[in-house]
Amino acid sequence: MTAADWQPLAAAHEARADALTAGHRDRTARRERHAIDDFLFDYYSAKPGQLRRWHPGAGVTLLPGDGIPHADWRWYRTAPDGSVTLDVAAFVADRGSTVRFVHGLLSATASRPIATGCFGLHEWAMVYREAPGQHRHALPLRLGESGTDTVVETHRIRCTHIDAYRFFTPEAAPLNALRPTRETQIADDQGGCLHANMDLYKWAQKLGPLCPGDLLLDSFELAAEIRVTDMQASPYDVSGYGLEPVAIETPEGKAEYVRRQRGFAERAAGIRGRIVAVAAAVVGEDAS
Repeated sequence: MTAADWQPLAAAHEARADALTAGHRDRTARRERHAIDDFLFDYYSAKPGQLRRWHPGAGVTLLPGDGIPHADWRWYRTAPDGSVTLDVAAFVADRGSTVRFVHGLLSATASRPIATGCFGLHEWAMVYREAPGQHRHALPLRLGESGTDTVVETHRIRCTHIDAYRFFTPEAAPLNALRPTRETQIADDQGGCLHANMDLYKWAQKLGPLCPGDLLLDSFELAAEIRVTDMQASPYDVSGYGLEPVAIETPEGKAEYVRRQRGFAERAAGIRGRIVAVAAAVVGEDAS
């Protein structure tokens, strides 16, 4: 790619990243917290500056122009003619096991049908019988303590995702129909799970410079939208953020949750396939 080709792409990527992170950056400057949006930066541990960094992906050579910032970035190499490209072999030597894991996990997830019967009850199980004031988020419970516990006790809990299940309260964990573990994650994750689909952003991050900039931001944008629904369907009262609840304790709320869940699953399938393709392209048959 000539400078006339890649520089506008890099600038557009930076502008898109800035727009997606503007609220978080403004609140950080004011030392304010947001129980919904901050999750993507706290749990996934990525800084806005990392999202802003545009990578062309493997196999793309950036031709000299007014300077190529990638020349100073890890895993890039500069040719005698001044062109810069990602040193895929060096990256795979350092992070090959991660790339293979991402490929295996996401390929397995894509291979099985989605499940839509969980209704977001993982968030309810995370506060079940928990002492007031001990909840993960500094928000009131929409139905109160006893009302929240009743929802958990009168529903079938079927969480497939280890990184949701591990936050269940000790009293809630035995109520789950499954026992997901890190060792069983490849066998358990499925494409209807909101958290598995949010995690596509994490896996895109893990691929580092292998992941083209548009794919990284697409996964972030999807995760941000899913996070809003995740909290709307949670036991927390999110009205302070101008949001209506998805009241999963009602038939109407369940139907709305499943409608959104299916929409997210469809979008996630496309992003998941793109991430798998990126991983497979650089590890080849070793990714199978």
